[in-house]
Amino acid sequence: MKINKEASLKKFNTFNVSETANCIYEVEEIIQLKKILSDIKGQILILGGGSNVLFTKRFEGTIINLRNKGINVIRENKDSILVEVCAGENWNDFVIWAVENNYGGVENLSLIPGNVGAAPIQNIGAYGVELKDIFYSCSGIRLNSLEEFEMKKSECKFSYRNSIFKTELKDKVVITSIKLNLTKSNHHFKIAYKELKENLSNFELSLKVISDEVIKIRQSKLPDHKSIGNCGSFFKNPIINLSKLKKIKAEYPDLPSFKIDSNKYKIPAAWLIEKSGFKEKGSKNVGVYENQPLVIINRGSASGKEILDFANEIKYTIHNNFNIQLEEEVLII
Repeated sequence: MKINKEASLKKFNTFNVSETANCIYEVEEIIQLKKILSDIKGQILILGGGSNVLFTKRFEGTIINLRNKGINVIRENKDSILVEVCAGENWNDFVIWAVENNYGGVENLSLIPGNVGAAPIQNIGAYGVELKDIFYSCSGIRLNSLEEFEMKKSECKFSYRNSIFKTELKDKVVITSIKLNLTKSNHHFKIAYKELKENLSNFELSLKVISDEVIKIRQSKLPDHKSIGNCGSFFKNPIINLSKLKKIKAEYPDLPSFKIDSNKYKIPAAWLIEKSGFKEKGSKNVGVYENQPLVIINRGSASGKEILDFANEIKYTIHNNFNIQLEEEVLII
């Protein structure tokens, strides 16, 4: 365990924002985590890879950076396998492990940044797959009682980029591991996403082929946070009703939409942002990424407050132009 007092948060967030915290504990063992939780008074923030958080001010509390490692097979048969993955594992490292072992279900989620423990909180998803599709359960600790728990999929209230951990259990638990159901044979490849389907039309499908193509697409659209600070998609793609869709399409026939049910359609936030001219807006410190306007970038020395102000300008403009209220994917602190 490593303790950093009056610590810079720059290396703990992928926006590369230079805020500070009272104290940061880098914790590798669950027994250490329990001891810290029993001793600490005041505000606590559990932090993984820092890929989905924007610090806009000094954090007047204690940050616990959970770094426990391990991937364990719980049970398997000829067609499937149940694996437990520790929260401190890097998500993409786990995906690589799964693909290399011919375990299917996570290949479409390749190159998503962050750690495993954050995956169920956000119900991470990409290219037609969400974590809930393969999720079995998660284990953790309740912050008020220090009791350990296991929650099954049905208890987690998963929805689009959301879960019970962002609502009822926000700031009340820490996830220490998750269990996922993966396939060993008869893999069900999911390539309905238009760009993925088109790019793979001439390939013989395999887990690695799909994973490699997902990585290729993501790298063409998303900047590497090590060189350009960002948190990936800043906003959720809005879901609107058919009436609103028809109204917008009457003025903008090129609006893409994806049918969810008879009265709900998902539309790309990136399209709304680009249509509102934000590729040409911003400042020397903050803007949207040229290849994907859904990604807000720190051009080098932006403060968290500058990034938030720019995000709020986007929200205001989209609401003014389309009567749509964008919601952040990123946790604002």
